[in-house]
Amino acid sequence: MAHYLKERYTKEVSPALLKALGLDNVMQVPRIEKIVLNIGLGKSKDDSKALDGAVSDLTIITGQKPLVTKARKDIANFALRAGRAIGAKVTLRGDRMWSFYDRLVNIALPRMRDFRGVSPDAFDGRGNYTLGLTEQLIFPEIQYDNIEQVRGLEVTIVTSARNDDEGRALLQLMGMPFKKEG
Repeated sequence: MAHYLKERYTKEVSPALLKALGLDNVMQVPRIEKIVLNIGLGKSKDDSKALDGAVSDLTIITGQKPLVTKARKDIANFALRAGRAIGAKVTLRGDRMWSFYDRLVNIALPRMRDFRGVSPDAFDGRGNYTLGLTEQLIFPEIQYDNIEQVRGLEVTIVTSARNDDEGRALLQLMGMPFKKEG
């Protein structure tokens, strides 16, 4: 199933970016390569129920089983041992990535309380955008009654852009609701 956003990218966004960025070749046009969702357990890292909840939340939101991330080394200040589960992450590519991006931009973000747009400055210098969400409840798939704890999650949109301006132009044309300056 080809997603309508993917078609929109190839028919409208790609040619517009080619022209706007003054590129010579279609292959130079920035594109979204993958979307990574991450839930860190933080203070509740000793609670196995919290890990199960994070895994089930990510599974419901993405339709894909998450990878449980483990600590690489001991950190005494955080009472952390190497090999202990500290979070869960999912990497989305292809149709799942497009459908998640569609739900994020058109359904989930507008459901946030007092939403006025996302920060246009959260790029990493290489055209990748990271967005921190304070609660998983903004996704309609999550039933309010079935959750035991409100968890935040991090959404990283990895693009093939060479710099932040190209990445920002790509996401803007793909419908990301950036805050207006001023």
